[in-house]
Amino acid sequence: MAKAREIGRRMQSVQSTRKITRTMEMVATSKLRKAQQRVVHARPYAERLAAVVENLITPELAELDPLLRQPERIRRAAVVLVTSNRGLCGAFNVNLIRKARELIDYLKASDVSTELHVVGKKGIAYFGFRGVELGTARIDIGDDPTPEQAHDLITPLAEAFVRETIDAIYIVHAEFRSVMSTPPTVRRLLPVEVPEDRPGREPNYILDPSADVILERILPLYIDNVTYRALVENAAAEQGSRRTAMKAATDNADDLLTNLRRQYNRARQAEITSQIAEIIGGAEALAGK
Repeated sequence: MAKAREIGRRMQSVQSTRKITRTMEMVATSKLRKAQQRVVHARPYAERLAAVVENLITPELAELDPLLRQPERIRRAAVVLVTSNRGLCGAFNVNLIRKARELIDYLKASDVSTELHVVGKKGIAYFGFRGVELGTARIDIGDDPTPEQAHDLITPLAEAFVRETIDAIYIVHAEFRSVMSTPPTVRRLLPVEVPEDRPGREPNYILDPSADVILERILPLYIDNVTYRALVENAAAEQGSRRTAMKAATDNADDLLTNLRRQYNRARQAEITSQIAEIIGGAEALAGK
């Protein structure tokens, strides 16, 4: 009976684990729907805003606004890495950290000094364990990022760019394409790319006030919006990765339970057969007396 009892304990353990993974899958699915809605709502506005900025910027205006500064050579860059506060989401954080390390290695190879700013406990724990000094370590941005949080995160770095303390800002985050596809991506926030020449593209609108005044007002909004979009894309990608990971864990638990039930039934059948044989043997021994 010992073998069947041991298999029964394993089955109970797997069933308990399956309840947890199944619950987490359902929670992630619920949060994913809300996160997807935020991404869907954020993308059109971000794309239109980026198009407006692109159409307004000219090399002449780039010399007037400090946020449009185009350094001759990037000597110091800030890397903002967005990770999650919780685990159990597959290789989500591992891929993001790997992408950030690749970017930092590339910048260092190009003789660019870097400062790292990390959002999320997983990224903070990884680099903290390795003794990497962090310029920013934030764990207050959760599943529902807000524009205010994006503003608070990026404003000090934008001000450092204006002061020429840093020459570039990169954001590493996950891009939400689908539940099964959430690749890490690198987005350069500053300096803003200034088109040198746009032949044949004449504006079909009249600007009032002037383009430089509009840019002065819209550029901070653009920078905040790019950061906010990175946060909401990353939040949706995290829930998608967690749902995928928990579904895989639940399916594996189902397969394991099926195999354990077969083993339990075989072990129990063998034990019952052995017990019946012992009873028959004992009865025959008594009859022989």
